[in-house]
Amino acid sequence: MDLHFGDSKPTDEEREAVDALLGPPASAWEGGTERTDADLRWAVGGRAARERRDLLLPALHAVNDRTGWISEGALDYLCRRLTVPPAEAYGVATFYSMFAVRPRPATVVHVCTDLACAVNGSAGLRAGIEERLGTAGAATGGVSWQPSPCLGLCERAPAALVLRAGEPAPPPGADRPPAEGSDLRRRASAVVAPATAESVARAAAAPGAAAGPSAAMAVPQAGQDGLILLRRVGVVDPSSLDDYRAHGGYSALRRAFELGPSGVIREVTDAGLAGRGGAAFPTGRKWQATAGRPDHPHYLVCNADESEPGTFKDRVVMEGDPYSLIEAMTIAGYATGAHRGYLYVRGEYPLAVERLEHAIGRARSRGFLGDDVLGQGYAFDIELRRGAGAYICGEETALFNSIEGYRGEPRSKPPFPVEKGLFGKPTAANNVETLVNVGPILTMGAEAYAAIGTEASTGPKLFCVSGRVARPGVYELPFGATLGELLDLAGRPESLRAVLLGGAAGGFVRPDELDIPLTFEGTRAAGTTLGSGVVLAIDDTVELPRILLRIGEFFRDESCGQCVPCRIGTVRQEEALHRLLDREGAGAATDVALLREVGQAMKDASICGLGQAAWSAVESAIDRLGVYGTARGSEAGQGPRGDK
Repeated sequence: MDLHFGDSKPTDEEREAVDALLGPPASAWEGGTERTDADLRWAVGGRAARERRDLLLPALHAVNDRTGWISEGALDYLCRRLTVPPAEAYGVATFYSMFAVRPRPATVVHVCTDLACAVNGSAGLRAGIEERLGTAGAATGGVSWQPSPCLGLCERAPAALVLRAGEPAPPPGADRPPAEGSDLRRRASAVVAPATAESVARAAAAPGAAAGPSAAMAVPQAGQDGLILLRRVGVVDPSSLDDYRAHGGYSALRRAFELGPSGVIREVTDAGLAGRGGAAFPTGRKWQATAGRPDHPHYLVCNADESEPGTFKDRVVMEGDPYSLIEAMTIAGYATGAHRGYLYVRGEYPLAVERLEHAIGRARSRGFLGDDVLGQGYAFDIELRRGAGAYICGEETALFNSIEGYRGEPRSKPPFPVEKGLFGKPTAANNVETLVNVGPILTMGAEAYAAIGTEASTGPKLFCVSGRVARPGVYELPFGATLGELLDLAGRPESLRAVLLGGAAGGFVRPDELDIPLTFEGTRAAGTTLGSGVVLAIDDTVELPRILLRIGEFFRDESCGQCVPCRIGTVRQEEALHRLLDREGAGAATDVALLREVGQAMKDASICGLGQAAWSAVESAIDRLGVYGTARGSEAGQGPRGDK
């Protein structure tokens, strides 16, 4: 692609997909088919078109969803519509793994190769799929497949996701069967988990033919007394607003209007709510900082781009209790002075997107969103945006860039998002789990909420347990429960080799360290991290060096390439981990020394958390578990805590 437009033309199908999102072009300057004499003498609308730059990602989705790939003609057309240089749009389209800029079949199978699936046999699944569908990327019978990072289906590993491009489904009740001989292809998706080569082949032939498993299947505690965040999952109909209200829904929003914005922030602060995405920043302080900025408008962003390998709690909440997130976002918007919220959901979650779009529409039609929420004179609405396969977009400023129509690359801080965030305005960004804690805080009261957990880590916490356990799934426990207690609930393996906490950006602990309290301060004191709540159990049937190599491959693939330490460091890390599969003795020691040097450089100099944490799990495996024969203190049974 170039800075200039080419001669390629969009097909009628591609043009229709773009126009359905952006509306018909007002003139030939915006992509109309023929230029009139008036068009050649003057131009209008450029500034207005540039102000719609944030529609670039949805427009790319529209084309990719319709045809399965983004042609040069389609890219040129949407660039004309939005006044975006083609080279910039090409850079955005090629940034995301779910888009293709070369022809491919309409049906694509994404086969997870990440940690939980690798532990549960994804290598055999890939081999079986290759026998039936050919090599990755090849077109066989109108289907192709490709390896994928974590699909967020870790409780049902190994997993695959089938996506078929085509016409969007009509509104409920408006569907008509295609005429005889018609080649109409409807857009469809299918989750295949646990997957076999046979089940994947069947789903690829007819995606959407069978309903996927319910969110409740991912919650072993579903329906039990005492749950707070998961109490409605598996109990209410996720599509029914009335059912949600019958189980306490929207009582928290009414309480928020009674308290006022400052009162809501005071309750959240007194409750001690800390961010659940890994950084554990106090939510009340973030909201107060956003609300107090004089620059307007303010924005609220829900980060639902849950891409950390081994994490799937947010998916379960969005699929099983979507209205709780809509209500929580409305409360957060009210408290921070925002009138628009953006809900950014990862592209690998088609069912969550469907449920949330339905919930937003129903809430809007019933007065829970819109110009006058519940008749209180407060205007708030939510716009859902889909990601397209980029782990880095879980970093809040990279997510802002993605929403704005740019490559999802992190920004330098300061300024911080509460000062200049989305569209350069004060922005409060929280993840799904953080937000859904707000409702219980307002209905229970800050004091009762803070009594749950520990003094420094208050409230309930969701944990994503996967790997070699008997009952994988999302578990809700109060902060302060031990790792051993959680694994007992999930059915720990008899020959436990290690536990990975926090996902690929986390750290390993040994079987003799299961007394670690699952709190922010407890894991920190133990020399590890709680992260987003990943708990991946590994037994002695798993080749740990290959798991570490997969972590290295993951970070190399997901690095955005913006800063040198991460761009080069993740490559050197993966190369060393490849060599260490076969090396022993002095050769291994040389590569371990190189890993330490490269890892420290990434940790010290990378612009964002991806590079800073890319070496953490590998480091912990070397020092704690004795991988490559280099454990520190493992012979004496000591870890970084120094306790026996």
